[in-house]
Amino acid sequence: MKHRKHGMNVQVIARPDGRPLWFSRATPGRTHDLTAARAHGIVQACLTRQILALADRAYQGADATFRTRYYHHREQPEHYQQFNRDHARLRAPGERAFAQLKSWRSLRRARCSTRHVGTIAQAIHTLLTCNYSG
Repeated sequence: MKHRKHGMNVQVIARPDGRPLWFSRATPGRTHDLTAARAHGIVQACLTRQILALADRAYQGADATFRTRYYHHREQPEHYQQFNRDHARLRAPGERAFAQLKSWRSLRRARCSTRHVGTIAQAIHTLLTCNYSG
């Protein structure tokens, strides 16, 4: 979740149904997504456990377990187009975790340190987890 001013980068791991499993600590918004994922150990954990992760364009080049859609093809072959449609369909519920995180006003208006934003994100994760189980 990046903003123009005082942006923060929070990595989210979500289940395929959109339920957030983990929020990272916040890093400055200028941090690239792939750099943040590597710093938090997400890339290595997925590789070690052989977890297939559906990701956006920022994760191109992460490793073999990260799948991104096909880019840089004006006239894509039909199998590329079908892969991109399937990729988007499978990623859509997982994007709900980001939407839930961004819907909290305390994060949209946050102008504090990344340490405080990370604490707020963890608190939101706890509240969302209670909401799913209750």
